Amino acid sequence: MDDPSPLIGEPPALDLVNTRPAGADLLSAPDDLRVWLRLQADRFDEAGAFAATGVTAESLAAVRRVREHTARALDRVRRGEPPSADDLEALGRAQLAAPAVTGLTWNGRALLAARRRTGPPGLRPAAWLAEAAAGLLSDPAVTTVRECEADDCVMLFLPAHPRRRWCSAARCGNRVRVARHYRRHRTAEPGSASS
Repeated sequence: MDDPSPLIGEPPALDLVNTRPAGADLLSAPDDLRVWLRLQADRFDEAGAFAATGVTAESLAAVRRVREHTARALDRVRRGEPPSADDLEALGRAQLAAPAVTGLTWNGRALLAARRRTGPPGLRPAAWLAEAAAGLLSDPAVTTVRECEADDCVMLFLPAHPRRRWCSAARCGNRVRVARHYRRHRTAEPGSASS
C-alpha cells in the first residue's frame, strides 16, 4: 500500500480500524490523531474542537486501545463467531469513561436537545469511537464487512454494492486494474515470456 493517508468514509469504527494499513500505524503520535479527528469532524461534533486543543498522549492511547478491541471483535463477529468478553467489556469501559448525555436547552421558543459527551475531555474521542464500534458490531450488516481484494491491502469496508471488491476505487481499484492491464499487454508482446 503506497498511500499513507487515512481511508475515511466507512462507518467510524471501520475508519478507525483502517488506521492500521499493512505494515503501518496512522495513529502513532498525537498529531496523527489530531489530523484523523479533523477528517471525522462532520461525524463527531466535538472532533474539531478536540483536535485543536485536546489531543494528548493519554487520548491517543485510549483511542488506540479502542481500535485494538474493535479490530479483534470485528474480526470474530464478521466470521459469525462471538467476540471475546474482554473486548466487549473494554469497549463498554471506554464509553463509560466519557458517557454521552442528551442535554436540553430552551431557545426562547422551543426546547432543543443536543447530545454531548461528559467526562474527561481527553477520553471523549475514545468513548465516541467505542460507541460507534458497539453500533457496528451489533448491526446485522457487520457480517458483510469485507477486506479489500488488492494483494497488499488489509483495509475493511462495508459494501454498498455486492460487487464492490476494493476499499477504494481510486486507491486500490485503479492500481489493480493498471497492474492487470500491464500484465496482459506485456505477455501479449512478441518475444515476451508468458507468466
